[in-house]
Amino acid sequence: MSVIFILVIIGVVVAGLFLVAFIWAVKTGQYEDSYSPSVRILFDDHKKSENSESESTEKKQNDKK
Repeated sequence: MSVIFILVIIGVVVAGLFLVAFIWAVKTGQYEDSYSPSVRILFDDHKKSENSESESTEKKQNDKK
């Protein structure tokens, strides 16, 4: 029975440490990203165009066979 109390205490301490680490990360600006949202659309368009180009190339190669 005493092992359960020790494990509960350890669990609460670990959870508290994660909470403190999360609060510290938020306060120091770890999650602030002002650059990526403004250029995300450019990256998405680039990926989509690559996928469509590779699909059209594969279709052309399959049609030739």
